[in-house]
Order: sequence, then C-alpha cells, then structure tokens
Amino acid sequence: MIDGGDASVNKQVLKVYVMSDSSGETAAHVVHAAVVQFAPELTKVSRLPQIRSAEQIRSQLKDLAGKNVLVAYTLVLPEYRETVEQEANAQGIASIDLLGPLMGRLSELTGAAPLSQPGRSHLLDDAYFQRMEAVNFTVRFDDGKNQESLRQADVILTGLSRTSKTPNCMYLAQHYGLKAANVPIVPGVQPPRALFSLPSNKVIGLTIDPVILHRYRVSRAKILGLESDSGYANIEDIRQEVQYAKSIFRDLRCHMIDVSAKAIEETSSEISLYLSQQRNEGFSPSY
Repeated sequence: MIDGGDASVNKQVLKVYVMSDSSGETAAHVVHAAVVQFAPELTKVSRLPQIRSAEQIRSQLKDLAGKNVLVAYTLVLPEYRETVEQEANAQGIASIDLLGPLMGRLSELTGAAPLSQPGRSHLLDDAYFQRMEAVNFTVRFDDGKNQESLRQADVILTGLSRTSKTPNCMYLAQHYGLKAANVPIVPGVQPPRALFSLPSNKVIGLTIDPVILHRYRVSRAKILGLESDSGYANIEDIRQEVQYAKSIFRDLRCHMIDVSAKAIEETSSEISLYLSQQRNEGFSPSY
C-alpha cells in the first residue's frame, strides 16, 4: 500500500511519484530539476522503485486514485509503459513518460531497437570500477594526505576551510571517475612544496565571498563549541584569509573557481568542463 500522506497536508500540494524499474535515481534527478523551479511548498516528491510486474503497477496506481498526484516514470519495458498509461487514464491520474519518447527517438535515428533491459545504467562495467577506484583514491588523498604522491591525481582542489573541497572531490570521483585530491590553505602555514611542483592546469583554487564563508564558519563554530567571534569565524580575519588564499592561487598560477552559494553539482560540473577544455589543449588525466 502507498501512504497517501497526512490528511492535514494542504490539498494544493502536488505529490510527484517517481516510478522506475530500477532505483529511480535517473527519474528523481529529472524531476528534481523541474520541481526546484517552483515554490517548495507546492510539491512533494516520492519514489516508487523496483517495478517488477504490470500487476505491481496497477496496484500502486489504484492506491493513488483520487489524490492530487503526478506519476513520472522511467520504465524500460514497453509493456510496463503501456500499463502505466492505461491504468493512469482509467484512474484519472496525471502521468508523464520520461524515458519512452527519448528511446523512441533514438531508435528512429539509429535504426536499432532498444535492448529493453532494466538496470543497465547501473551495470558493473569498466566505468563503474573506474569510479570506485577514483573514490578510494579521493579518500586516501583527502585534506592534504599523501602529498608526496599528488601527481597521481587528475585534479587537485585547494582552498580555505569550508570551501567544499572534500564534497567536490567526492562528487568528482563518484560521478566523473576523477581521482581528486585536496590540499587545505591555512593562513600562516606555507602550502606544501609539492603543490607548487604540479602542472598548474591540474590545480584548482576554490575561492568564496567572505560574507558567505563567515556564515558557514559561524555555523561550524557552533558545532565545534567555539565562540562565534573566534578567529575562525571572525569576519575581518576571514576577509584576510580570502585575500591570502587568492595570493597563493596567483603564485600557483592555477585556475580559480568561485564557490559562493553554488551547489556541489554546479561547482563539480564547472571543474569537469575546465578539465575537458584542458584535455583538448593537451592536458590528459590519468584515466
């Protein structure tokens, strides 16, 4: 049975159900990209993953009948997509096929029929193992560790505390298969010499607006039990730190990216694009 939600919830809230024959991650990303363009109180997203039969589809859609919902689905098998369309129409449920039209267009243009094998996006192929290797590398080279072997990295992120070095490194490893290391910039402490011996196009300096960094630092200081006006979270000290970090980046002659108010996905995409441009100009990562 599908939980129809608390009856006290505003009836205007549209519940978007992501239906998939796999984890639902693909559809969830697409749906998220759409719903963030609307006020957050207007929609609520839930997943209906691991669809294994037409009967399962009919049962779940019957549970949703009469509710203010939209079913967005990524189902590989055409008979499953047909079942959703038929049952949704019968139950008066709004639905949208996120995958079928694209596969149909690809089939039309390539002249080939789709394999119709659910779960192929999560195959344990070479790319998967490359990503796992990159994740293991990133863990070993987090926060300035193993500096003597930094040349093995595809990219090295450097920056002040709370500039999202580690999250970006992990995202680059998991989603792009990049071996990402990070080296912190600490005021009053000379950066490791190994950093200056690296090709400048493999190093990226993460900079940030001092006011935004101050906000992050104050929040972090509370967690650590520090005074909100400590040097770590003092706005004037932070302004000096940001300028110091920029001076290091200039000495490194590295590319700088401003992470102010950017999501990890956005920053990592910008990093990946930069590295792709460098590859086209002669830089080649280890993979």
